[in-house]
Amino acid sequence: MKLLIQPDHGIGPLLKGIKGAKKSIDILIFRMDWKELESALKTASAKGVAVRALIAHTNRGGEPKLRDLETRFLEAGITVGRTANDLTRYHGKMMIVDRQTLFLLSFNFAHMDIDHSRGFGIVTKTTKVVQEAVKLFEADLSRQTYTAGLDAFIVSPANARKQLSAFIKQARKQLLIYDTKIADKEFLRLLEGHARAGLDIKIIGSTTARNGNLPVTPLTTMRLHTRTIIRDGKQAFVGSQSLRPMELDSRREIGIVVRDSKVVKTLIGTFEKDWKATGFDEARDAPKADAMTEMEPLKETLKKAIKQAVTEAGHEVEADGDLKAIVKEVAKKAVKEAVREMADEAAGA
Repeated sequence: MKLLIQPDHGIGPLLKGIKGAKKSIDILIFRMDWKELESALKTASAKGVAVRALIAHTNRGGEPKLRDLETRFLEAGITVGRTANDLTRYHGKMMIVDRQTLFLLSFNFAHMDIDHSRGFGIVTKTTKVVQEAVKLFEADLSRQTYTAGLDAFIVSPANARKQLSAFIKQARKQLLIYDTKIADKEFLRLLEGHARAGLDIKIIGSTTARNGNLPVTPLTTMRLHTRTIIRDGKQAFVGSQSLRPMELDSRREIGIVVRDSKVVKTLIGTFEKDWKATGFDEARDAPKADAMTEMEPLKETLKKAIKQAVTEAGHEVEADGDLKAIVKEVAKKAVKEAVREMADEAAGA
């Protein structure tokens, strides 16, 4: 089992997985704007690998891009399916190579997620887990009902509420949590009860709790795009579902419980680094998240997104020569994209 940490690992492991495929690639896509990944999938298909892309029927503000992606894949000979519309979102992200290796991701195949956000991915060859992922992919591709068959494979709405509730209830000493917004009343009660009982709880993200018993602080160094719970230093959940009703009960979200000691240790180290960077422990009282504090991740994301967009527009500058106009246009586009992504995350899109 391997852990992918974004933005540290970039797209390298994903490209390696695609290029190493011998027989098949099944990929579930909510967002994709990495041209290198798209090209790698097309190349794999051209070499005779059976590539199947299951693409979300919609995402906020990006449906035309999804339909364009479908067209490009079909033209390249890739089998394309579209998720049903029975759930409010198909928000899971995973890739299965040769039905032997599963890439289960909290991040999308997108620059904003991979380059500018804290995200995690689990790469596993555990047979039971891979088989369950294949079962889910086949069910969603054929628009059939998926019935959960493995407790460690967390799927909304099939078994997420039950399994994540049990996972948190079993905590005895500590819970370290990344979550963009914990809003489910059942889970808030569980966490508040643990806090009153003296468990060490730290939350990077936000909650709708009003009593202030839960130590919570926003991620200040980058955008947050993972849902991760580390329990008692021994097990961890990594996935796409926040602890809020819609993501537990009304959307397709996917996660996994891992027990690999090396993976869990690395997750703890990353969390502790991110927590320290927030400055929470240096304050006597929990810092109140004012508007400027909440804007810090967006400010850093915008800087990076604008720089990236300007770099990618280099060929246009050479051809056109009007540097000022082109920079203004790409910067405007980068700002719109970054703000939309941040708004989507806040709304659970």
